[in-house]
Amino acid sequence: MELVPKIRVHIEKYMREQNLKLHHFSDITGINVGTLSAILKGSRPLSMNQLNQITSVMGLEKGYFYESYGVESFIESSPHWRRLEPYLYECAELGKLDCIQQVVTHVTDDRSYIEELFAMAESFYDKGFNEAALILYNCVADSEKYQHSERLALCQYRIFLLHKTLNKFINLNAAVKFEPFIEKLNEEVQLDAIKDLANLYGAINLWDKVFELAHELILRTEFQVQLQSMRRKRKPRIASYPLFTYKAYANLLMANVSEERKQYMKALEYTDVYEDIMDEIENPTEEEQELIDRFKGWAEGNRYLYKILSGEFEVLNRYLDYLDVNHAEVLTALVYIIQAANQYSFNIDHALNKFQNHIDQIKAESHVQGVYNEQATNFRYIRLFYELAKYRLKQKQIELGIEHLITSLERSSSCNEDLMCIKCIDLYGKYRHFASKTQEEQYTKLIDKLSVPTFQ
Repeated sequence: MELVPKIRVHIEKYMREQNLKLHHFSDITGINVGTLSAILKGSRPLSMNQLNQITSVMGLEKGYFYESYGVESFIESSPHWRRLEPYLYECAELGKLDCIQQVVTHVTDDRSYIEELFAMAESFYDKGFNEAALILYNCVADSEKYQHSERLALCQYRIFLLHKTLNKFINLNAAVKFEPFIEKLNEEVQLDAIKDLANLYGAINLWDKVFELAHELILRTEFQVQLQSMRRKRKPRIASYPLFTYKAYANLLMANVSEERKQYMKALEYTDVYEDIMDEIENPTEEEQELIDRFKGWAEGNRYLYKILSGEFEVLNRYLDYLDVNHAEVLTALVYIIQAANQYSFNIDHALNKFQNHIDQIKAESHVQGVYNEQATNFRYIRLFYELAKYRLKQKQIELGIEHLITSLERSSSCNEDLMCIKCIDLYGKYRHFASKTQEEQYTKLIDKLSVPTFQ
């Protein structure tokens, strides 16, 4: 470890340079002169509040001394939770992750702090300090890896939720690593875990796995419903949503799988099931009514979608009216509308004109951040411009078609969607001789990035 000057050395140097006596420095920092004297002599530890007061008086940014403070207080000295807790919170708020990692790695050698660190990780998670929370969860998990405890399982669940990227291979590895821990979670939390795991598998197009998890979700939800009906006194809910939601969502997942398998009648059957579940809820609370409305909205939109994918374009205008008030579904809807139009050679120019502003906005959006639902959104972006390219090329709008194709290839290559890269390259090859000089240069640059360097 690199040696750094003690904080009190910096303070003494500042006092000399500013020609400050102890009592004067005490006045401007608001720290008792006796306390300040003991701190400078090294006979009394410096609190976080005192450190921040001194740092401010010295004209330095908050957190300037945090690395040194971490070394002096928790690595070179025996750590005490009363001082460690505020230090970790301050570091999390300022994003000083290296300081957290350095100190926590050291203190977890002593398992007596595991419970406190886990509680703090949960607090960070709730406050949205995700990167700081991930450090703590990893340290706690490493310390408990042989304990087979619910706490270890919950750590692994949080790590799974926090540590995902746009790389589907990394996400698949995260899913495989987490799945064995589901059984150790609280039974209600298991419902959320299975839902989240199914969402990830859906984002990387492993539909058989999605169907398997959806079936498991139904069984576990039904068990929880039976369990609650047997209890005289209802316990506070631990799951994120009311229980009926999970059974409905499982059927929604099964409808999605059926749609991917081109089993559109089966998808409509599952849609009827989850809408019927909504109709069975009596005297819903405000939260439940919001969920009922959400599922019914999905059911309406998905029925239009499955019919269009079956070639029933007579519902298209009604679907477009539905999308007019459900903008969040436009990206997904356009992908499938254009896909169906390409399959059945149906002209949808009026639909594309209607949502041209949405398409332009989607194209203008920058890099999508890395969590599973955003990974799915990213994949839809890729498919949207691929299907648009096919549609425009069929219409002999070659320049526009190639432009869309390059857009799809660019995003495919940036997030390692190899299959879509291959599809884009194959389609480009059929129209390459029509490409402009600028388009050919853009394409060549993308292909160069995809090339794997060979060993000399």
